[in-house]
Amino acid sequence: MKLTADRIIDAGMAVFAESGYHGLSMRQVAERLDVHAGSLYYHVPSKSALLQLMADRVARQAYDAGSAALAALPDQSDWKTAIEAQAVTLRQSIRRHRGGAVMFADSPKMLSSGALSLMERLLHTLRDAGVPDEHLTIAADTLLSHITGYVLQEESESPALPVTAEDVAGLPERFPLTVAAVAAYDQEEKFLRSVRMLCAGIGTLIEPPGVA
Repeated sequence: MKLTADRIIDAGMAVFAESGYHGLSMRQVAERLDVHAGSLYYHVPSKSALLQLMADRVARQAYDAGSAALAALPDQSDWKTAIEAQAVTLRQSIRRHRGGAVMFADSPKMLSSGALSLMERLLHTLRDAGVPDEHLTIAADTLLSHITGYVLQEESESPALPVTAEDVAGLPERFPLTVAAVAAYDQEEKFLRSVRMLCAGIGTLIEPPGVA
């Protein structure tokens, strides 16, 4: 099969999922593709370039998914519904790739066009909602950071030591509020409520009509 940049990105993402950032190397990618490492550099000049392409793929998929979700919303949907659609599809897109949250977190620093497109659209949504310009960047960055951090927690590895029934037995008495909170919602509902809470906070920055 012909070697292409897309195939190299596929292999890079597979290696990244298994080994993480520090375990990723062009040699390992070449081995996965059963080619000589030197042949990769014609299509992808370096590990840094490969990471940029991988991060951009994750962000671009998230952008396209968000575009489809926004297009499906009823015409009278408010800005909070538009934010929620973007947040949900971004989380889903990141979760499709093991290590996707790490790649996405690095994508703005790599000037990924996909990540920049996501940010630009989010800024437009907030500005159209009436968020003052001086708060736009912080509001958008807070939302994106929350989504990325949420997925990072979901992707975290289980503790090295097994947790026994004995370990858990005394927790409700010692930490009643925390234990109740953990059991209250599933991850999907918890995520939606967290985004809505952030939107409620951002909404306080919007001045009512007629207020100068």
